[in-house]
Amino acid sequence: MFGSIGISEILIILLIALLIFGPRKLPELGKSLGRALFEFKKTSNEFQKTLRDLNKEIEEEAAEEENKKENTDNSGTSLQG
Repeated sequence: MFGSIGISEILIILLIALLIFGPRKLPELGKSLGRALFEFKKTSNEFQKTLRDLNKEIEEEAAEEENKKENTDNSGTSLQG
């Protein structure tokens, strides 16, 4: 989740946050951050689902067009033959 950030770097960040915001505000900030991350993930998942649905629709329409084209080509060749 944190990529190349190690435990020591995380502890330093938490210590700085504790010094800046104090022990009373830190749980409140953590809760707010958790809610924000949850909403971000939820929105991201909804966006990905929308993209998958659109991609599926496009593929279905392309398949329908291909079928129509094949049917037109097949009917045209049988009339000529």
